[in-house]
Parts: sequence; structure tokens; C-alpha cells
Amino acid sequence: MEETLKILVVDDDEVDRMAVRRALTKAGVQMDLSEVEEGGDAFFALSTTTYDCVFLDYRLPDQDGLTLIQQIRSSEIKVPLVVLTGQGDERIAVELMKAGATDYLSKSRISSEVLAHVLRNAIRIYRAEMQVAFANQQLRESHEQLIYKNKELERQQQHIQVQNFKLLEASRLKSHFLATMSHELRTPMNAIIGFSQILLRPKFGQLTHQQADMVERILNNGKHLLMLLNEVLDFSKLEAGRLDLKPEIFDISKVVDAAVEEMHSVGEAKNLSLLLQTDLQNPLGFNDPMRVKQILINLLSNAIKFTESGEIWVEVKELPANKVGIIVRDTGIGIAPRDFKQIFEAFRQVDQSITRKYPGTGLGLAIVDSLVKMMGGKIFLESQLGVGSMFRIELPRQVTLSTVAIEAGNLHLDNDRVFYSGQNSHQSSASVGKASIVSPKFKL
Repeated sequence: MEETLKILVVDDDEVDRMAVRRALTKAGVQMDLSEVEEGGDAFFALSTTTYDCVFLDYRLPDQDGLTLIQQIRSSEIKVPLVVLTGQGDERIAVELMKAGATDYLSKSRISSEVLAHVLRNAIRIYRAEMQVAFANQQLRESHEQLIYKNKELERQQQHIQVQNFKLLEASRLKSHFLATMSHELRTPMNAIIGFSQILLRPKFGQLTHQQADMVERILNNGKHLLMLLNEVLDFSKLEAGRLDLKPEIFDISKVVDAAVEEMHSVGEAKNLSLLLQTDLQNPLGFNDPMRVKQILINLLSNAIKFTESGEIWVEVKELPANKVGIIVRDTGIGIAPRDFKQIFEAFRQVDQSITRKYPGTGLGLAIVDSLVKMMGGKIFLESQLGVGSMFRIELPRQVTLSTVAIEAGNLHLDNDRVFYSGQNSHQSSASVGKASIVSPKFKL
């Protein structure tokens, strides 16, 4: 069903108004038509009522159509305006269109077909313009919202930057505090350990069984506390980027043997067997032997801590691409897959409760992870709850040389060759990455 259009005809000539009315009626236009004779009445009607289209005579008693159009448009009244011109008024059509007229039509051409066509075309143009205006308004509002959101994001980013700075400063202060406290506590702890060892020597006097037992407890607890302090100190250095590797040529098998032997008594205290299998065609490596041993000690300590019965296996073997693999397997409580990533985080353990069964700082595996990354290696974990865990370390046989590492040890870089000055004044050597250490004694 065709919509009913609300139309206003503005003309002081009743015959012309009747001609418009008849032409629209004959064209079958469904309409609610209003008529006024003067511009003032037309402006009032447009100000109080919404029309679908206005047919406006160019020559009115109180003002011309151009002035009325300018008044309507300056008042932000949105309506299609079709100007009806008399004979010879077509010359001002351009001015009318510039002022805001939608279309114009000579009164001599008024017919049902032409008028209906002009009417529908004017409404179509008007509605299209309104859609464009609405879309532009939405774009402007969206643009303003984007500007506001961008400003809000900038404020939030500045706030986050300030918070990050505060967090970094707090982390730096924490690391400095941990390093300072660990360092200061190690001195009296070393004294406690030293005096405990002296008291246990027979030449300083025979202790009763009860006295010896108490001194041994002091010694063991002192060593345990010193180990915890060393972990905190190492971690604070790693976190601050102040822990440097001191690479040298060393026998990998001997370092692994020493680490296993050091932990043997700890395993025996829990009736655990420590088994070692070494399969290295070339036992030599270029790395920091103290840190390699620390990695293995931490892995063994972790395995012993979480294993109540059974065995712990250590395997060292050759890997492709000039790498060495170190594997530690246990028959302990195992680790759930969801906790694999968490156990390598600092100060984190699977059981975080105060009453947890297994004590510790939660730094052992975090230190292992950091040291392995420093050495350019990788660490892999396989575990099953109630069955056990396997940690596999893959390390390059030769760590990448750095200026810090070279200056820290007895290494001297000369172009593409690296010279190692041993304690016996003769030179030792081995092939190290792109450089080579010169000597007939060693070859990696």
C-alpha cells in the first residue's frame, strides 16, 4: 500500500494551487495536502509541522522564494523544496538550487505525470541526503569516540608505564636486598660451619656421644642454611644479570662423578640408590665446570627430595650437533602436566602451603633453567604422577665465548684464536666454536 505523503503548497494564486492539487490527485498520489498563501505562513507551518515535500511559488506577496528558502535552510528545517517558477524565471534556477532548493519546475509544464515524477524524485533525493547525513553523523560520533578512547588508552598506558617503573624499581631493590642479606649472612654461617668442624676433630678434645650428635646437627643445618643462602645469592645475581660464566676446558665425566659422589650420602640417608652411566666418546668440554656441577647438584637434590623409595639414575651421553646430554630420572612423586611450567618459576613450588611436606626456597629449578639458557642449552621434562620424573639437559659442548667470560678467566683472544694460560705456564688448547684454543694436549 502506497504511503500517504504530507504536502505543503505555498502560492498566493488559488488557480495555481488548484492545478497542483489536481495534478497530484490525477497521478494517484496518496496525500494530506495543506495550502498557504504567504512566506511567513509557510515558515510557521514548517516550523511546527513535518512535511514530506513543499511546492513553493517563487513570487510571493511578502517575499520572494529565494529569501524564504534561505530562511528555511538557515533554521535547519529539513524538507524537500520544489520551486514553481513562472515564465522567464528559469534563469534564477541556479541561485535557487544553491540556496537549498531540491528541484524546480515551470508552472507551464505542470501535469500529473511530470509533477508526480518531480515529487517522487525530490523525496528520493532528500531521503538519500538524510541517509548520507546520518551516516556522516555516525562517522563523526565514532571518530570522536575513537579520539576519546585513544586519549583514555594513552592515559592508561602512561599509568602502566609508571606502575612498571615502580615494579622494576621494587624488583631491583628486592634483588639488591636479597644479594646483600645473603652475602652478609654467609660470613657468620661459614664461621658456624668452620667451628663445628673443628669441634668434631679429635685433636681438639673428645666429645661425648651426645655432644658430638648436637655439633653434627649444627654442622648439617649450617650447611643446609648456607646452601639456601647461596641459592638466593645466585638467583639475585641471575635476575640482575650480574652472574657471568667462567668457561674453561674441563673433563665432563669428572664433574658429573663429583656431583653424584657429593649427593651420594644424601641419597643414602633416605635409602635411595644413585646410579651413574656415562657414555662419552670425548669427555672434554668448554664451559663453566662449577655451574655445570651446580645444575646437576640441583637436579639431584630435587630428585632425592621428592623420592621416598626406589632409585635415581644419572646418564651422560653424546648428542648430535656437538652437544652433551645429562639426564636425571627418579621414582618420586611425579609432576602433573599443568604444573610443568610453574616449577621453573622462582620461589614457586607445586605445594605452596605453609605446612608443605617438602621444604625449600623454590629456587633450585629456576636457577637450573636460567643457567641452562645462559649456556645456550635446553631443558626438557617428562613426568607422571606417582611414577617419577625425568629432567633432560642438552648443553653445547662448547659455550659461546663472550668478552666478559674471556676477561674473567685466563683466556686471551687474539683475532680468531683463543689462548688458555694454565697454571704450569705451558699453553693448553682445544677447538672452541669458531675460535680455537691452541695446544697439542686437548682437542674438543
